[in-house]
Amino acid sequence: MEWFELSGGMPLHGSITLQGSKNAALPLLAGAILHRGKTTLYHVPDIRDISVMIQILQKMGCRVHKEGSTLQIDAACADTPCVDAFLGEQMRSSIILMGALLGRFQKAVLPFPGGCVIGVRPIDLHVTSMQKLGAVLREEDGMLCAKTEGLCGNRIHLRFPSVGATENIILAAVCAKGVTELENGAKEPEIVELCRFLRGKGAKISGIGTSCLRIEGVERLRDSSYTLMPDRIVAGTYLFAAAATRGQICLCGARPQDMMEVLHILKKMGAEFRYIDEKLWMDGRNAYYPVDYVCTDTYPGFPTDLQSQLLAALCVAEGKSRVRESIFEERFRIAPQLNRMGAHVTVDGREAIVEGCGHLKGADVRAEELRGGAALVVAGLAAKGTTRVYGRTFIERGYEDIAGDLGKLGAVISKG
Repeated sequence: MEWFELSGGMPLHGSITLQGSKNAALPLLAGAILHRGKTTLYHVPDIRDISVMIQILQKMGCRVHKEGSTLQIDAACADTPCVDAFLGEQMRSSIILMGALLGRFQKAVLPFPGGCVIGVRPIDLHVTSMQKLGAVLREEDGMLCAKTEGLCGNRIHLRFPSVGATENIILAAVCAKGVTELENGAKEPEIVELCRFLRGKGAKISGIGTSCLRIEGVERLRDSSYTLMPDRIVAGTYLFAAAATRGQICLCGARPQDMMEVLHILKKMGAEFRYIDEKLWMDGRNAYYPVDYVCTDTYPGFPTDLQSQLLAALCVAEGKSRVRESIFEERFRIAPQLNRMGAHVTVDGREAIVEGCGHLKGADVRAEELRGGAALVVAGLAAKGTTRVYGRTFIERGYEDIAGDLGKLGAVISKG
């Protein structure tokens, strides 16, 4: 199994430029299918999930050209409304293609996304929303099949502000007949990014940045280009790494407005920040305080995708912290791995109690999913001695070059 090896115990110090956002790039790539023409995306991260999405688009008949961090997608000849089963099962978020395929082809065939080690990923909100827009869905040969004689706008109220369901509704409604009014939709910065991208292609969307969107369907879209936002989860990972090692780092291209709750928690831990000329400077030399209580939540709350990294940083705080997970019920599966490194993490249902011990020791640990794997890297940076994190491929689903980035900040890290 592939791994990262770290020699920890040294403060991070230096400056890096953030990669483009994984969670923004994938729905934008899905949105490119809606237009029978060209889309150019800049600042696209070179990660495994993007590579899989590119292959899915190519199997549909799209022409995709990649040069550095620039992607050019020509969907004029796309003629296959099916997501390849093998590829779709490799990417948990392939379900977001359903809305775009229905909007373009009036048909969509996808593999079921299934669950993962951090919890089940139900698709009922996706299904009921597509039904309200005029689609009929059924299971056929183990695949999710959806078709319509023409999508029509409707009023949709989500009982939970699901990011994926919100994205699917937007993608389906853009070229539907009439007006779609979405209530209690997700407000994550990646949703705002998708709306702005689609408006650049000629979509009519209002209420951007709020939980209520109004989408007036258009007959066609146009060629466009778009530069992706920086990845706020990658940014948060590096900030927690700096806190855990008591380091001082600068993130170039960061957007503090997208991660205010994360910065708030880091300030509680003792970190200090400056933001000048699109550069976020963090001084984590005094980031050793525990946090009484943190609960993950939908945006603008504390993101579940950074809960594991926070947990790792709190393991080397000086005192007791309590963390509650409200999104994914199995996100604390990382706890036994942290405890192998000398941490004191006790899990009781949806809550974890962390008795910060001020230090960790190197050990062999195993990543089971993307963000938990990144958190083990954070722990390895803070630990004395050598840590080997197995399951490198999980981490590389979302981090373009975590070893290279951390190396620029002074970490001793290699991969094999």
